[in-house]
Amino acid sequence: MNKRVKDANTDYLFRAIMQLKTEDECYAFFEDVCTVRELKSISQRLYVAKLLREKHVYNDIVGKTGASTATISRVNRSLQFGNDGYDMVFGRLKKHEE
Repeated sequence: MNKRVKDANTDYLFRAIMQLKTEDECYAFFEDVCTVRELKSISQRLYVAKLLREKHVYNDIVGKTGASTATISRVNRSLQFGNDGYDMVFGRLKKHEE
């Protein structure tokens, strides 16, 4: 866990997010909390991570997502050296889809 991120405000945000129960609730909350650009950026990073995990190459990912190679590189570093958050979510999504 990154100590620069963890604080009382972030704890409160995460507890609030964990209260959301449906996709519609998520849309309502995140549209209030984030700008459209912020929300699109976060969702783009998640999709980039998914494509990287599926072994797509950078040029393919740029074409599918419009993400810059810098963004793809940052996401790839998180996948390689991060806290395994993406993989945790991907594993749970896979179980949910089955």
